[in-house]
Amino acid sequence: MTRLPYYEIHSFADPDVPFSGNPAGVCVMDAFPGDAVLAGIANSNNLSETAFVVPSGKDRWDLRWFTPAVEVDLCGHATFAAGAVLLETGAVRGETAHFQTRSGPLSVSRSAAGFTMDLPQVGFHAGKPDTATRNALGLSGHELDAMFDIERIHGARYQMWVVADEDTVREVRPDLGQLRTIGKNVIITAPGDAVDFVSRFFAPASGVDEDPVTGSAHCSLAPYWSDRLGETRLTARQIGPRPGRLEVEPAAGRVTFHGHAPRYLDGAIILPDA
Repeated sequence: MTRLPYYEIHSFADPDVPFSGNPAGVCVMDAFPGDAVLAGIANSNNLSETAFVVPSGKDRWDLRWFTPAVEVDLCGHATFAAGAVLLETGAVRGETAHFQTRSGPLSVSRSAAGFTMDLPQVGFHAGKPDTATRNALGLSGHELDAMFDIERIHGARYQMWVVADEDTVREVRPDLGQLRTIGKNVIITAPGDAVDFVSRFFAPASGVDEDPVTGSAHCSLAPYWSDRLGETRLTARQIGPRPGRLEVEPAAGRVTFHGHAPRYLDGAIILPDA
């Protein structure tokens, strides 16, 4: 049998709300096994993402992410979780965990308030709302400020729908089966009542019906809201059934994230020998 160190971290947890944030699995290994093994572990974990990290040098790791259904090109909350694990377990000898990924170099550092993370911005451009997606989102009777098509990072079409107010984001009940059939993952966002902006993220086309607090979504949300509000550092909440909070700073094609990453459990994944 092979025992792999395993952790579950609640990324971007709200310190004032128990059992908040986005659960991410972190699996530490000496080398990547076959993709079928990675996919099987992620499917068995049944979290929105599992991060797999392999050392590649001093304070450097190769990092891959899997949902229960697919490998993805970028995952913020699982990167945040992986950095928190490596920093808290003493694997990092300096101040920062550096990762090489499908989306290039990423990093996580410790901060006075928790952790900070550096990710690339994810580009977007104005799109044209279509009736099928609008109906699937349950937004046919609601005011729409804008809609954007986002670069693909989760293996499916990816959009951001901007609505007028926080209540609309909180109360929306999309038809996830229809979104899966259409093949779209969707961010819904609006100005926040107590923070700069709020959002929710639905990714049924990538095997995740609703992601609790999505780092990669904020790689597009942060520059959009920064331009719209004229602010350089913004407060944000993702307000689905399992909420979370974070702060974001977009600049020079990157986004700096600030948030908390409490550890929920640790142990080992036990795999049978090949």
